[in-house]
Amino acid sequence: MHRALALILAGGKGTRLEPLTRDRAKPAVPFGGAYRIIDFALSNCINSGLRKILVMTQFKSASLDRHMNLGWRFLCRELDEYVDILPPQQRIDENWYQGTADAVYQNIYSIEQARSDYILILSGDHIYKMDYADLLQDHIGSGAVLTIGCIPCSLEEGREFGVMQVDATQRIIDFQEKPPQPMPMPDDPSRCLASMGIYVFNTNFLFDQLCRDATDGRSSHDFGKNIIPSIISSQLVRAYPFRDKNTGRSLYWRDVGTLDAFYEANMDLVAVEPELNLYDQSWPLRTYVPQVPPPKFVFAQTAGTNPRTGHALDSLVCSGSIISGGTVRRSVLGCNVRVNSWATVEESILFDGVEIGRNCKIRRAIIDKRVRLPEGTQVGFDLGADRAAGYTVTESGIVVIGKAD
Repeated sequence: MHRALALILAGGKGTRLEPLTRDRAKPAVPFGGAYRIIDFALSNCINSGLRKILVMTQFKSASLDRHMNLGWRFLCRELDEYVDILPPQQRIDENWYQGTADAVYQNIYSIEQARSDYILILSGDHIYKMDYADLLQDHIGSGAVLTIGCIPCSLEEGREFGVMQVDATQRIIDFQEKPPQPMPMPDDPSRCLASMGIYVFNTNFLFDQLCRDATDGRSSHDFGKNIIPSIISSQLVRAYPFRDKNTGRSLYWRDVGTLDAFYEANMDLVAVEPELNLYDQSWPLRTYVPQVPPPKFVFAQTAGTNPRTGHALDSLVCSGSIISGGTVRRSVLGCNVRVNSWATVEESILFDGVEIGRNCKIRRAIIDKRVRLPEGTQVGFDLGADRAAGYTVTESGIVVIGKAD
């Protein structure tokens, strides 16, 4: 693994996640109460034995930079191990990154310093657990110049991804980026084979392709749109199916690029036996852990006409949070959240520092950092009133309240 460099693309605007991305990059959006989205790709790298990691940022990167500096500075530089942030440097021209390939091309100088034989390119905004060592070994053993992680998805979902066709040896024979009508898999007409945005390149081959693409005035300078389709007919490019070694079933992977997808991925975590197990000690998920006290549940006053009990059911509740006489069901609460007496929170996601006032009723909502809802507020019961209050309401009826100033 010392011959490989991990390159995490973390500069996307994430416009479909607004207002959660109004003040932060998509990989910096909190997830699962205790984490940021980028923590999953970074943890995968560390658990896979990858110790040379570059994170490429661009838009609204302050929150991401702060998180990286607080939680991901534990590797030893003297042993040539690091997690470094690469902001746009305009070494080549004065433009922002024009596409994923251009982002890597503009940082060739920094990437060369790692002296790697293989480059693993990852997206910083997907939720999954994956051993990249298996992927790299498969790539090296096959003799391919490029290997792409892939997973089956529905034809409707395929419109948002790169879709490929493979032969019996897993060689990619066709690749289309976000096709309006994805080609189904031969053995399953209801699904297609989608790219996970995970690429393993031979380093010198990648540099040659980036330099060639940079001089093409007609190119969008994107891996999925330009680089991959241009090489599959002349080079060995293979697919790496993301599946369980024993059962052959596809493993858990979620693109949380929309508010509804983000909400559903968080709600997956509160299941009794979630597909994504955060408690798997053999594959720890690392993050920055603030110095705050344990969560607290207070009041057990069940007598009288207006009982007051503080409890949470089927929920994740992070450190520093206090359930003070309120009720939480099937929800994810970040750090330092407070739910006050006689309030109910159901099927919702509350980020750090949110305070829910007395007698509030919250249902199917995402509430960003430090929002304070006054006593008696109702969210998620009258979507028309929620829109009138300035909140975002998704197609599936999830109410999103942006970050407090």
